[in-house]
Amino acid sequence: MKSKFIVFYLGIVALSQYSFAQNPLYIPPVLNGPNYDLTMQNGTTTFIDGHPSATMGFNGNVLGPTLMMQAGQDITINVLNSIGEESTVHWHGLHVSAENDGGPHSVIAANQTFSPAFTVLNKAATYWYHPHLHTNTDKQVSKGLQGMIIVKDAEEAALNLPRTYGIDDFPLIVQTKSIDPATGNIRYVSLDYSNSDGNKDDVKMVNATMNPYLNVPRQLVRFRLLNASDHRVFEFGLSTAGVYFNQIASDGGLLVAPYTINRLRLAPGERAEILIDFSIYAVGTNVQLMSFAAELPNGLWGATMSFPGGNSPGYSPNPLNGTNFSLLEFRVTAATANPITSYPSTLATVTRIPAGNATVNRYKFFSEGTSTNGSVLGDYTSQNTSPPYSSPYQENFVNERIKLNTTEIWELQSYDGQFHPFHLHDVGFFILDRKKGNNAAVPPMPGEQGLKDVVLINPGEVVRIITKFTDFTSDVPFVYHCHILPHEDTGMMHQFTVSDDIYVNTGYTGATQDGSVIYPYKTVRAALNAAQDGSTLIFVSSGDHVETPPDLLISKNIKMKLLNGAITVK
Repeated sequence: MKSKFIVFYLGIVALSQYSFAQNPLYIPPVLNGPNYDLTMQNGTTTFIDGHPSATMGFNGNVLGPTLMMQAGQDITINVLNSIGEESTVHWHGLHVSAENDGGPHSVIAANQTFSPAFTVLNKAATYWYHPHLHTNTDKQVSKGLQGMIIVKDAEEAALNLPRTYGIDDFPLIVQTKSIDPATGNIRYVSLDYSNSDGNKDDVKMVNATMNPYLNVPRQLVRFRLLNASDHRVFEFGLSTAGVYFNQIASDGGLLVAPYTINRLRLAPGERAEILIDFSIYAVGTNVQLMSFAAELPNGLWGATMSFPGGNSPGYSPNPLNGTNFSLLEFRVTAATANPITSYPSTLATVTRIPAGNATVNRYKFFSEGTSTNGSVLGDYTSQNTSPPYSSPYQENFVNERIKLNTTEIWELQSYDGQFHPFHLHDVGFFILDRKKGNNAAVPPMPGEQGLKDVVLINPGEVVRIITKFTDFTSDVPFVYHCHILPHEDTGMMHQFTVSDDIYVNTGYTGATQDGSVIYPYKTVRAALNAAQDGSTLIFVSSGDHVETPPDLLISKNIKMKLLNGAITVK
């Protein structure tokens, strides 16, 4: 009895300036395909008693409906922008073309409609959607523009798992917000970092519900966890000491087998699916879903210190930082008529990509900026691990030109003593290993061995990931970035295109140019021999290519394009 009292007390300390009333957890409604209609709209939501907040939502005041999709389904989503300002909508984690991805280049003007249409190529998993307008992502997401996507497939359907939405399968969109207690205004970090009020994220909620509770049946229950905060890392666990739960999925789908844990760390943008067995509790028992922030190491947002040596402006005082707190109260009720009471020992086939398959290596570092240079995502090499200065995101500059069907390893390094959750658009990836300082590289834990699209890079850590760029080519760029939204908005983002182009460069010496030219050839003949049918031959070097183009130029339907300079082919 005493331990339950302590947990309850810790849970309400952080709410002392707000309402003590508990509220039933809001469960977003479901939209089923193949056609979905979404309206981005302004609204009002009361998080702090007496001070309504101006919010945004899809088809409502805040949040959006859960989009239920089937793998292999051809879908169309019509998004009407009625918020009175530009926006975009990104389908986070879905493998779609750049034109449909909803990144910074797919701007939806006020009162206009964006209608992406694509085939669902992903496996069963939990994904989400949110705006991605450069410099305004934090504002629009924090105001409430986000929703969950659930993809189903035959492999997942064949397993004995809870999957009745709102009964034994629940979406949990977890956030903290910075809200002015005097006005109810939702606050953000300014783009020049001169205003740090956005760092005061001491208002916590699940599914936009303050101080929520959820009635759960006394059986196995599935929860789809999404960290939708702009900064904060959550260390999920249960208030009952010694009670474990099972992780069954990560960002991109089911794991090979359930992973038994009592803590689950999720950075902004990450998702996980877990099973909690409530049959061990008597009906009427209350159990807290906690974030054990006191266990977070310094350098993660939510720990005692946001940097190992000190705090960011506005970070202190904040009653959530470095303190364990409750996010959601589970109230155990009677089991359903047909409960799921056990789970399978094996889940899905996960085909990881061997490191030896990679033919390209890239090296990236992350550094939080200042009011003078912005946040940056830069490049280094395997020989030179001291990162050079790199400019923030530039909308009209393509940082990498990636060849279709190429397997690549990316080495990601946090260089500024802070964590960074890295998100890659277009394709999912596998974590190869983690390394800190001079320590040996270690493979990922079982919960991170599935397909991912966000990876938490700890302070001073190097993380290697591997992926293959398949299916889609376009001159429209994809982006990759830190999913701390103020970092993304202030420039910690780069972009790439995927193509089946072949490059010709008479001066090629084996080194790439700015990391953007993949597999250049010195002669037209060599390039054409390597080209796939329908490829584009791009001339990088200017001057004369003194050679006769072989017949392959016609038989392979090859197109020719100049990247710079004038070319004469003789």
